[in-house]
Amino acid sequence: MTGGCQCGAIRYEITSFPLLLYTCNCTDCQRQTGSAFALNMPVKYADFRILQGEPHGWHHTSPNGTPVISRFCGNCGTRLYGERDGRPETVSLRAGTLDDTSWLMPAAHFFTRSAQPWVQPAAGAQCFETQPNGWGSLLPAWRARWADAAD
Repeated sequence: MTGGCQCGAIRYEITSFPLLLYTCNCTDCQRQTGSAFALNMPVKYADFRILQGEPHGWHHTSPNGTPVISRFCGNCGTRLYGERDGRPETVSLRAGTLDDTSWLMPAAHFFTRSAQPWVQPAAGAQCFETQPNGWGSLLPAWRARWADAAD
């Protein structure tokens, strides 16, 4: 899978199927996206590489207190992915930056306590008032849904 920023200055590639796909309804993601939520897709760091360009980094703290580096295009400003302390083995891509987004369906919705009232969870998705302490309960459902694509 490939993707990149809006202006095309930064391009990336993922060489394995994503670990998960979820919406984040926290107010930070709402502000960063200018929308009701962000669509995040953790992938293994070892299976992710930048093909072109050099993303800029913004250091900040997530709503649950975790240090994060948000990577974005310095030219067009597109937020591409984030790196978190405590999860050095993964990066969290903004799924909307993929070249093909037609297959995306979130397995979970995080921070539903701050979701806009008109946002409806995807059918069968798990909902969490904040961010769960792990993905253990989410991964089997995600893998089952996409078993053929993940192989």
